[in-house]
Amino acid sequence: MTMRYIQFVMALAALVCLSAAPADRPNILFAIADDASYPHMGAYGTGWVETPAFDRVAAEGILFTRAYTPNGKCAPSRSCVLTGRNPWQLETAVNHMAPFPAQFMTYAEALAGAGYFVGKTGKGWGPGDPGMRDGKPRQLAGTPFDRRRAEPPTSKMGATDYAGNFEDFLAANGEGKPWCFWYGAVEPHRAYEYGSGVAKGGKALDSIDSVPGMWPDDEVTRNDLLDYAFEIEHFDRHLGRMLALLESRGELENTLVVVTADNGMPFPRVKGQVYGPSNHMPLAIMWQGGIAAPGRVEEALVNFIDFAPTFLAAAGVDAGASGMAPMTGRSLLPIFRGEAGGADWRNHVLLGKERHDVGRPGDAGYPVRALLEGDLLYIHNFEPDRWPSGNPETGYLNCDGGATKTRILEMRRAGRDGPYWRLCFGKRPAEELYDVRKDPWCLENLMADPGYEARAGEMRGLLFGALAAEGDRRVAGDAGWFDGIPYTDARTAGFYERYMGGEALKAGWVEEGDFEAGMLD
Repeated sequence: MTMRYIQFVMALAALVCLSAAPADRPNILFAIADDASYPHMGAYGTGWVETPAFDRVAAEGILFTRAYTPNGKCAPSRSCVLTGRNPWQLETAVNHMAPFPAQFMTYAEALAGAGYFVGKTGKGWGPGDPGMRDGKPRQLAGTPFDRRRAEPPTSKMGATDYAGNFEDFLAANGEGKPWCFWYGAVEPHRAYEYGSGVAKGGKALDSIDSVPGMWPDDEVTRNDLLDYAFEIEHFDRHLGRMLALLESRGELENTLVVVTADNGMPFPRVKGQVYGPSNHMPLAIMWQGGIAAPGRVEEALVNFIDFAPTFLAAAGVDAGASGMAPMTGRSLLPIFRGEAGGADWRNHVLLGKERHDVGRPGDAGYPVRALLEGDLLYIHNFEPDRWPSGNPETGYLNCDGGATKTRILEMRRAGRDGPYWRLCFGKRPAEELYDVRKDPWCLENLMADPGYEARAGEMRGLLFGALAAEGDRRVAGDAGWFDGIPYTDARTAGFYERYMGGEALKAGWVEEGDFEAGMLD
């Protein structure tokens, strides 16, 4: 057998594999809500949120109970999804409103290079600067399909017809390629139309079984929660339309559907922080052609950095050959096949943040690293003298403005805030420890309990060792580098100094009454 004949056979085999690949490779629908915490989907038993589409995905696939994003803020969390790497491994993409580094390819770009038809609707990666490629802004999550508009249920929801745009995307796939689509709702991000959950969603204030102890249990907070629920339901309705469309086209069976949210709910002490509900995300995954024993509830500890390696593995794309940087996450395919899962899958996840929004002197962030292992969450606050939700005199701008936030600050001014202001906006100790099973909202710090001293020490050592192994500058003697990352919008740079100097500025979702000049005690 001659070498030329061997080369011919190998080339022919490659062509056969290439031509067969589109039928074998699954389509991928990634649906991500904007600011929704676990367990606020119907499948988890939350009765005041109705999510039939999410519940269907869970019932026909896998419902995950321990899924975490490494960073509880929009852009850094989405960076982890797209790259399969932890935020401190992503250079400037560790921060909110920052440049996305050119050296990191996203799974969407890798799949496009491997023959997938790739698109998105709504919110993709951001806010920040995606950078340029071939003289055009990079499309980190796929080519935008945002033409269709529809009247939203409230004045504060987005007018994007997500499902209609998904239909346009499918119609544009003239070559019948396998496809990958990012459905990024802007709901339930604030602002909300106050009272819409009751007035337009038909909800009742007493349908909420309990209000977490860091917020006052009153009509204001309950309305705020129901408005949040009504926005989640808007996200779910469009997901339901997408599933129905795929079913009508005969494409649902070979579509890997992943439904989650980017970070925790936009309420005080949640979004932008590093507590249980800040990083603990809803997650349901279905794939009729690729998940064994559907209808399972999976307690494996999974991480947002697992999505990119999962999508590439399902598509048969070699990550290294595609140009992706080495990924820290791992493919979930063994869980899909029933070959792995439970407590043996992963024994801990790393969480953390650097700078999110504006409002501190010198554009400083609030650096945190944390380790979740078993039922315990260990948190290390590197700068406990800073205000964790942003400075009072500039409006606590790492907490979106809204009814619950304003209510707590009104109570603070009246001297009736009880524990609420301290828990949501007060300064924190250098170390915190919580039992997330007994205390899912992370209200009781166990660091002062002598019974946990040894365990906290073990977790501290594991955390810092893991961060050092991943090259985290925060523990490698180069901590100041993070605060030097530029903002992508020049109007946000130097916000604190300009605002305190009398310049009229507005940033973030903030009510006028949230600016607390003089309340530094």
